[in-house]
Amino acid sequence: MEPDPADDGDLLRAHGAGDPHAFARLYDRYDRSCFQFIRRLLGAAHADAAEDLHQETWISISKNAAAFDPGQAGFPAWLFTIARHKVWDHFRRQKVAVLASAQEDAAMMVPDPGPTPLEHVQSRELAQKLIAAVEALPLEQRGAFLMFANAGLSLEEIAHATGVAVETTKSRLRYARAKLRQTLAGERPEHV
Repeated sequence: MEPDPADDGDLLRAHGAGDPHAFARLYDRYDRSCFQFIRRLLGAAHADAAEDLHQETWISISKNAAAFDPGQAGFPAWLFTIARHKVWDHFRRQKVAVLASAQEDAAMMVPDPGPTPLEHVQSRELAQKLIAAVEALPLEQRGAFLMFANAGLSLEEIAHATGVAVETTKSRLRYARAKLRQTLAGERPEHV
């Protein structure tokens, strides 16, 4: 399969102009990372809402294609801004005040990297701890961390997506990393 050279903004404009294939190409590029972002931001306690919020995000992208301004931010930043708002709206509807750490399903979301049963178990336990540690972060720190680590957004794009200054984004990432280091200190398995 050859790479798709079309620019995200061009695809979105083509979709707005009626090209039936442009939106599908854009969706194929970002579907997985968008879903993973939503799923991780929700945490395991609200994982059942991920599919619906993912669909709502893409419906919103489709309906509001004309509102996209490439001069403001790149498409990934715009996409993750909308996805983040969908998650926040969900939490408001559910009246979620504090997000608890959840470990269910964590082992199922991590591929099996170890060739031996012991390494397999150790890897899953570490993955569960990592997922639980990320889900235990305060929501703003978790969102910034996931946009940076999973979605690959720059500090500027995260700042734009969350509506805060770049320095605030840096602080959120720094606090998230420090909390993760503290939580996961001593968890490095022997085989790594």
